[in-house]
Amino acid sequence: MGFKIAIAGATGNVGREMLNILEERGFPADEVVPLASRRSQGTEVSYGDKTLKVRALDTYDFSDTDICLMSAGGDISKEWAPKITAAGCVVIDNSSAWRYHADVPLIVPEVNPDAIADFKKRNIIANPNCSTAQLVVVLKPLHEAATIKRVVVSTYQSVSGAGKEGMDELFEQSRAVFVADPISVKKFTKRIAFNVIPHIDGFMDDGYTKEEWKLMAETKKMLDPKIRLSATAVRVPVFIGHAEAVHIEFEKPLSADEARDILRNAPGVLVVDKRENGGYATPYEAAGDDAAYVSRIREDITVDNGLALWVVADNLRKGAALNTIQIAELLVSRGLITPKSAA
Repeated sequence: MGFKIAIAGATGNVGREMLNILEERGFPADEVVPLASRRSQGTEVSYGDKTLKVRALDTYDFSDTDICLMSAGGDISKEWAPKITAAGCVVIDNSSAWRYHADVPLIVPEVNPDAIADFKKRNIIANPNCSTAQLVVVLKPLHEAATIKRVVVSTYQSVSGAGKEGMDELFEQSRAVFVADPISVKKFTKRIAFNVIPHIDGFMDDGYTKEEWKLMAETKKMLDPKIRLSATAVRVPVFIGHAEAVHIEFEKPLSADEARDILRNAPGVLVVDKRENGGYATPYEAAGDDAAYVSRIREDITVDNGLALWVVADNLRKGAALNTIQIAELLVSRGLITPKSAA
């Protein structure tokens, strides 16, 4: 007997990617139900070689559904996750709504799989921010080897992180530049075409943005609360794939060669690091792939026991949809959930 899976937000970028990855990885689902708002009811989405019709979230009965994968935004999640779990359905949520609750595990399976045991407190599991997911997959094996004291990270985040509207705005503005049309700014705070914007999410009192705070808070929760982290999050005119320039200070010495060998053996990581033209990964190569690519591994000469490196990943996959599916797979492989249909 397989599981019955619902996907809330199935018409969005991440929801559609969840459908693709469920089928690609052969998740043991007997039935998959795409859900969205009433205005999207009846929209068709692909699941392998099948075409599924979207149903309305607010009229769906979750009582016979095992897992709901949510990517419908924080406000929707805050309203609906408690209702869904009350029906006995486990929620794996991709928004920031539940990440910082002490009784909700925040999971990257390659980093802190054992934390999933706490999911029964609320029947909710949180998926981290897309930029955090690719970062902690790389930090984890290095932290185990030499204990990280401090991280300084600058992100270069694609417009798909802002949803379909972000991708549309980059396309429309780029076209407008070439045909000399007026440029309209709607989704972003400034023009994104042929530009970079050092601002993602709202500003906080200390001058950091909420996106930068997420990197700090989530890394501490999943990896080690003692790690100090400072971030600058930048939106760049790339459709898919986030990149990060990462500087790490360790308690113990760790050479670039040692780090390279550690990362080559780390789950979810691919090292592409040749000191020659093109001997590094970019968001273009990472798009459509599951791994976090690491390049430009070198010693940081400004601190003792420091390394600098470059990380890229597909933000719609490892940063969101793939990690969500991996959490569901972890629930199944550890026997933490059984199909209601079997009961």
